[in-house]
Amino acid sequence: MKSLIVDISHHQPSNKINWAKAAKEVALFIIRVQYGSNTIDREYKNHVAHCKKYGIPFGHYAYGRFVSVVDAKVEANDFLNRIDKEAKFLVLDVEELTTPKNQIVQASQAFIDVCKNAGWKTGLYTGHHFYKPNGMDKVKADFLWIPRYGVNDGTANKKPDFLCDLWQYTEKGKVSWYPSYLDLNNLHGTKSLEWFIGNMKIAEAPKTQVKSEIVKKPSGNSFIKTFQKWLNSTYKAGLVVDGIYGDKTKTEAIKALQTELNKQFGAKLVVDGKWGPKTKSAIRTVKKGAKGNITRIIQGMLYCLGYNPKGFDGIFGNGCESAVEIFQDDNNLTSDGLVGKDTFDEMF
Repeated sequence: MKSLIVDISHHQPSNKINWAKAAKEVALFIIRVQYGSNTIDREYKNHVAHCKKYGIPFGHYAYGRFVSVVDAKVEANDFLNRIDKEAKFLVLDVEELTTPKNQIVQASQAFIDVCKNAGWKTGLYTGHHFYKPNGMDKVKADFLWIPRYGVNDGTANKKPDFLCDLWQYTEKGKVSWYPSYLDLNNLHGTKSLEWFIGNMKIAEAPKTQVKSEIVKKPSGNSFIKTFQKWLNSTYKAGLVVDGIYGDKTKTEAIKALQTELNKQFGAKLVVDGKWGPKTKSAIRTVKKGAKGNITRIIQGMLYCLGYNPKGFDGIFGNGCESAVEIFQDDNNLTSDGLVGKDTFDEMF
């Protein structure tokens, strides 16, 4: 049974790989396409051609070298222009602070969002030592890929301290079909191999009709401004109406939800803007047909997170349901269009 998951770049020349043997053992190759915008991997097209010839599924990754949020979007678009369309997924690799530390999360998210908004299942690879200290746990991606080598002897012997979906367990893996060391990986979370090598979201229908209309999140976004104005007028939030979704807007949205849970369901929550177990336990599932301020909060949060519910009217209609389903699908939740505890949890 094929079980190997191997990531490769031009450091593993295609002409040194015995592809016929590899095809019998490799379940998935993850092929580097670029090292920043300016360095295109010299071997990626050769690697892709051989994967196609021998029927080996593959994904693509890009090593991030961006120096700002704007630059991250440029790198992402360069990546999208270079990838092979038969790739199963994309990955952003962030291992160093090429941007100021206070911008690395926002820039990484911008890169991932460009790929996701183009319809691609997109993951994040980042160092075990880099993950928490640099806030990479706040980046939202479709999956997380973490390296941790332990004694680094080619075996899987020291698991990551963090929940992740792929574990790169060695950089000194040995196989019969390549003469030197390789990076080897294991599935480590709840996602199956089929989840990684199955159909891309871009091929799904009819959700792509809505997905093509997903709202992006530039500075000054009028939809986010509408939400901020409503929070100010309805809950005296005191927000600066700048169209930028940040921590203050999120806090005021949670306060609004807590207020409504108290008012409508007698929840007796402290209205402190903190998303915690008491607030989560007070949630009532919201679904198509619902009307009122909680639906407005859902619509507003969808806009803030880059999804288009087709209105900000407090009516949970078809557009809102479709946007919720896509949001759930992107965040590995049951795509049922029902906004319950787990969906609220992912929003906040």
